[in-house]
Order: sequence, then structure tokens, then C-alpha cells
Amino acid sequence: MAEEREPPPLFDTVDITKKEEDNDDLFTSAIEDVSLEDEKRVPFRDVDAPTLQLSEDNPTYETPPVERPSVLKSNSLEEVEKENDDQFLEVSVTDPQKVGDGMGAYVAYKVVTRTNIRLFKKTHFDVMRRFSDFLGLHDKLVEKYLRLGRIIPPAPEKSVIGMTKIKMSNQAEQGSSAEFIEKRRASLERYLNRTAAHPVLCVDPDFREFLEADMDLPKATNTSALSGAGVMRLFNKVGETVNKITYKMDENDPWFEEKTQQVENLDLQLRKLHTSVELLVLHRKDLATLTSSFAKSAAMLGNCEEHTSLSRALAQLADVEEKVEALYNEQANSDFSIFCELLKDYVALFGAIKEVFHERVKVYQNWQHSQQMLNKKREQKAKLELSGKSDKGVQAGMEVVEWESKVERGQEEFDNISKMIKKELERFEINRVKDFKAIIIQYLENLMNNQLQLIKYWEAFMPEAKAIA
Repeated sequence: MAEEREPPPLFDTVDITKKEEDNDDLFTSAIEDVSLEDEKRVPFRDVDAPTLQLSEDNPTYETPPVERPSVLKSNSLEEVEKENDDQFLEVSVTDPQKVGDGMGAYVAYKVVTRTNIRLFKKTHFDVMRRFSDFLGLHDKLVEKYLRLGRIIPPAPEKSVIGMTKIKMSNQAEQGSSAEFIEKRRASLERYLNRTAAHPVLCVDPDFREFLEADMDLPKATNTSALSGAGVMRLFNKVGETVNKITYKMDENDPWFEEKTQQVENLDLQLRKLHTSVELLVLHRKDLATLTSSFAKSAAMLGNCEEHTSLSRALAQLADVEEKVEALYNEQANSDFSIFCELLKDYVALFGAIKEVFHERVKVYQNWQHSQQMLNKKREQKAKLELSGKSDKGVQAGMEVVEWESKVERGQEEFDNISKMIKKELERFEINRVKDFKAIIIQYLENLMNNQLQLIKYWEAFMPEAKAIA
């Protein structure tokens, strides 16, 4: 009788299972590598943003396809990062010129660009742009990218009073408007460079056209009514009204709950600091004015003084006080241009962050609306089926399928905008720390240099004061 043989060991089965598990791990790690790809290391990789459409009532938001630069053809991420570090896009706004007379007059600015990004046709070029062109560019970027969760740098605010003075001033009175024009020029330059520093906005077709198209851009039609703070005030009012009449969002993401509170606190404290710095600038200017009055009084007293050494000392004191006045004015201008304007920019940037947060709430509300409509359609279908109306039941079933698709797209859009906001805020925080570090160091160095110069003035005057006999 043949010996009974034991079944073969399951080595092959174990090996196959192990191979399948290894393949699953490999597939999972590949997905994680793709999803965790750092946007900052490959700044142009997501220019082709997905098309999102929540419902028939909402427009489709599309980002036009943009030619990808050849730097992405590198074989490794390290090569991409190394080559990308060598890329730059520098924009300066110079040479403001008044064009026309009367109420039809406007100020045109020369926008000069230097870059080595291959998407641009040249490495150095300049164009003339008016203020409304800047506002029009901002509106285009908001229309394309806000719905995707991008933080769009805000354009400078309009000033009806300032522009009216420029339009009505003649050649002799233009000096009084020079300070306003210079402040606007500087704010426009900061706006363009913030946009140029964004890894996606810097290669946007509209932004590239704004920088390099040597022609007049189509006149922006929706910039004449409101902009800047006015738009944000109106936006906040509309947002509050929408929230009252639609679905309230119960935040279930701790990250957004924490960031919303952090943004509110930072915005509040930045506004307070900005107000304090503005008062500091005014006090320094007042101090400069009073120092000038003191210098004139000392000079007049020196002219009347008969004592020779005392008269000479008073004249020298007047000269020193005039130099001190110039230092005070210089420090006041430095406080404004270096510190005050940075705070003002970041107050506006936090407004842009609130705007993108509110956009996320609107996406959530549209999603919930679709969910509510889906529930109604399902109830209607169930009632029709119970009543035996099969013909209408088929139509109701098609509507249910349609609203299920809308709910799915709404949830996908909500997830996408939430992920994008997190990436944008991470990049924003890194840039914010760098900006404040650089500005604080620059501010302190400027303050110390002025104080050292002040000490030199008084040390030079000391021998003259001691020589009074």
C-alpha cells in the first residue's frame, strides 16, 4: 500500500501573498510621494489647475493651460530645486507721468521687469501702465484663482481725493501731489513683486501679458466703483448676509478652527501696531517742525547777542538744530516707508486670507445645498414609486443621479480648496517671517545710524559750548 503523502507546504502561497503586499506597499508609497510633493520645490507643477463645477448655477472655474518651463524636464527633484533657485523675476515701478489734463487725466507708470524665466519672451523689458490696469490685473487673478483656494495679493487701494488733486493741479502745483504719487508708486511696486513671488501667479498668462505686452491693455470696467478696503467692507457685509440666509458651517477641521482664530488675532494686533506707527511718524514730524522753530529762534538770538563767543555758540547751536531737524524728518520718512507700509500691506494680506476662508465657506454651502436637493429628490422618487407612477419615477431617478453627481463634485471641490488653503498658508507664513525679520533689522539699523549721526553733531558742538567765556 502506497505511503500516504502529506500535502505540500504553502510556501508558494505565502510568497505570492508577500509579493502582493509588497506591491500594495509600493503603490501606497508612490501615492504618498505624489500627494506630499512640496509645491515650493516645483513651483510650476500645478499651473494647470483642475476644472471645478459645483452646479448649473455656478460658473466653471478653469485655469488656462500654461506652457511648462523646460526646468521640469530634469531627472531628479534635486536638479529641479537647484535650477529653480537660479530663476528670478524682479519688477520695479518707476517714472510716474501725468497724461492728459482736467478730470480725464491719469498717471502712467513704467513697469520694468528683469527675469530669466523661459516663459517670458525677453530677459529685460518695460511697459507703461496706468493705475486701473493694476486693478484690472488683480480682478482677473481673483476670478481665476480665488475659487481654487489661492491667496491673491491685494492691489493698492484707490484714493479719490488724491487723484482728484492730481487731475486738477497745474504744473506749478504738482509738487504738492508728489508725495501721494510716490507712495502709490511704491505700493504698486510691492504689489507686483508679491505677485511675482507666487509660484503660480508669476507664470499666469494675464500677469505675463501685463508685464511684457507693449500695448495698451483693455480698460478695466469694474474698477471705478470700489476697490481695496471698500471692496472688503462690502464683501464682509455680503458674506454676513449670505451666512444668515444659507447653511451655517460647523467647522470640523481643527486646523482651520485654529488658523481662523490665529488670523483674527494677528489681524487685530497688526492694525493696532499700524495705528501706533502712524502716530509715531506724526510725532516725529511734529518734533522736526518744533526743532526747526527752535533753530530759527536760536539763530535770531545769536544775531542780537553782543557777546562774541556766546553769539557764535548760539549760531552753531542753530546750525546743529537744523541738522537734527533733517535727521528727524529722515527718521519719520524711514518709519513710514520701511515699517508702516509693511504693516499696511500685511493688514491687506490678512484681508485676502479672510476672503479665501470665506470662499471655502461658500463652497461648503453650495455642497450642502446640493445634498439637501438630493435628499428631496430621493424623497420624491420614493413617493412616486409607492404611488405606482413608474413613468415619473424614471425621471425622478435621473434627477437623483444628477444631484448625486453634483454632491460628489461639491465634496471634491470642498476638499480641494481646503488642501490648497493649507498649502497657501504654509507658504504665506514662511514669507511673513522672512519679511518681518528683514524689515525689523533694516529699521533698527536705520535707527542706530541716525542716532550715531546725532551723537556726532552734538560732540562736534561741545567744544564751541565750552569755549564760551
